[in-house]
Amino acid sequence: MDENTIICRCSDVTLKEIRALIAQGYLSFDEIKRITRVGMGPCQGKTCGQLVLREIANATGQSMAELQFHQLRPPVVGVKLHLIAEEAERHEE
Repeated sequence: MDENTIICRCSDVTLKEIRALIAQGYLSFDEIKRITRVGMGPCQGKTCGQLVLREIANATGQSMAELQFHQLRPPVVGVKLHLIAEEAERHEE
């Protein structure tokens, strides 16, 4: 793969960025997620997660089965905008 390949489309993170972080010693998905936000977009890592794990596995010699993917959390319940606006107005008084 070309190093300019986008690994995480949600956060525009490239393969070069992932490899640079691994070279700096960030060897878990969660560490890389906290720095780059991979896995935190609308896809929740469904697109980029396995690609990042593969790069970690290649760099460390571990199998992908040995690596831990991040904890998937269900989406938060939506809040209607009018409720946010009402709350903001209440605090302005």
